[in-house]
Amino acid sequence: MAPKKTPPDVRSYNRQAWDHQVEMGNPWTVPVSPEVIAAARRGKFSLLLTEQIPVPSTWLPPLPGAEVLCLASGGGQQGPVLAAAGARVTVFDNSPKQLERDRLVAEREGLELRTVEGDMRDLTVFPDACFDLVFHPVSNVFVPDVRPVWREAYRVLRPAGILMAGFMNPVVYLTELSQDGILEVRHPIPYSDVDGLDPEKLKARLETGEPLEFGHSLTDLLGGQCEAGFVITDLYEDRFTDDLIARYSPTFLATRAIKM
Repeated sequence: MAPKKTPPDVRSYNRQAWDHQVEMGNPWTVPVSPEVIAAARRGKFSLLLTEQIPVPSTWLPPLPGAEVLCLASGGGQQGPVLAAAGARVTVFDNSPKQLERDRLVAEREGLELRTVEGDMRDLTVFPDACFDLVFHPVSNVFVPDVRPVWREAYRVLRPAGILMAGFMNPVVYLTELSQDGILEVRHPIPYSDVDGLDPEKLKARLETGEPLEFGHSLTDLLGGQCEAGFVITDLYEDRFTDDLIARYSPTFLATRAIKM
């Protein structure tokens, strides 16, 4: 059996992997159209924290003039839409090419939008209590520990600020598809591609430049928000559009939480 080949730095590896996803045209890297921005300027828009179900409009604070952090949310999608709706937007992401997508839309549409490259677990580039909303779609699957994400989001939010977060249902990482097309329970939760994939599959993932993923427990995903100081006010579930496990279980959760 070949030895496991693990990258020395998950953040650096995933930065390169997501730059590669931009080049490959991953749907989450495709900038929104001028028509979407024009509609957002008229107050007609939708936002995704997960794959299919839009964020309820009741979750959003008044956006004109609001300071919004799109956390690990590059790709020229949510950030430009929020900016077109009147918010003062900062897009923070680990991938330089994802951030290029946001700048592309901002320049094309004449939007004011700031981009910052960094690790979602470390927001020390921002002072305490400087944002009204943190918008964090499903992206914490790309860091080994999610609790620092919640702590940092809490710190940079103003009192009564809102965190909207999407994340993977841990059940997604329990199973693996067999050669016969059967879902088999194989992995414990929390899950890590680095430890959970067999050496050959891990090697193939690294060679093809696919991002490394980590499946977090509900204790870390929900309890971690509460431990950071948030009060969760609402949640909903969502599913992959085309995935075997989604036939049997929701594959995403999204939460709205307030800094008390």
